[in-house]
Amino acid sequence: MASGFFALLDDIAAIMDDVAVMSKVAAKKTAGILGDDLAVNAEKASGFVSSREIPVLWAIAKGSFINKLIILPIAFLLSAFFPVAIIIILVLGGLFLAYEGAEKIYEFFFHRKHATTDITTQTFTEAEILAMEKEKIKSAILTDFILSVEIVIIALGTVIEEPLNTQIAVVSIIAIIATVGVYGIVALIVRMDELGLKLIAMSSKESSISKSIGNLLVQALPKVIKSLSVIGTIALIMVAGGIFAHNIDFFHHFAEQLPAIVKEFALGLVFGFVVLGIVNLFKKIFGKK
Repeated sequence: MASGFFALLDDIAAIMDDVAVMSKVAAKKTAGILGDDLAVNAEKASGFVSSREIPVLWAIAKGSFINKLIILPIAFLLSAFFPVAIIIILVLGGLFLAYEGAEKIYEFFFHRKHATTDITTQTFTEAEILAMEKEKIKSAILTDFILSVEIVIIALGTVIEEPLNTQIAVVSIIAIIATVGVYGIVALIVRMDELGLKLIAMSSKESSISKSIGNLLVQALPKVIKSLSVIGTIALIMVAGGIFAHNIDFFHHFAEQLPAIVKEFALGLVFGFVVLGIVNLFKKIFGKK
């Protein structure tokens, strides 16, 4: 009886070792998309008044967690019984991400005067602020859903030959990292100024290390927020282009002499503006009617 118990413990330890090793491999393969996820969601979580940043970010993080709960079981079932559906879903998601990126570029060059309103610099009623927050949260959760699909599928691909219990353990670990890790870092970014002010208040001296760091954080936040919009847009296009290049055989072998980063960006940009053109055409047609 005792020997059987210890044998069971050995089996569990061996499984945990395998899961740990494969989780490291999966984390390396999803590192790029996790970085894109961070840039996109940090940009979407910014632009709120200070007192609303954490509640809004918490709402997006909860939506992200629900996204993972929906995606994981579906991904395992599709992988087992209908693997082609995963590629179709990825490509459709890539088209949406490319469209979002292209729309941001189009708005920047042709509708700068009508750019998205920053809640922090305008005066609105409480109802208007809540309505804008709700819309931005919805947009962020939808984008997170598509990025989460890509993260889960890439992680699943690294363990697709392994037993189901190993697949579930590894992909679930990556999904948790993608939620807790990404949104934890986003929270730190959007609260940089608050931390800076606290460091300044802690020091009674005119020149001190804490005050210098505090001033640096306060001054850096606006620049970080502005750069996040650019980084997030590039990330959307890059993720979309990567989906097309890795999941459509023609584009995988297209222009192989080009560096992958250039090819993926070009693919995302072209597809984004094609979809944007189609959407704008439909808007004009239905607008006239």
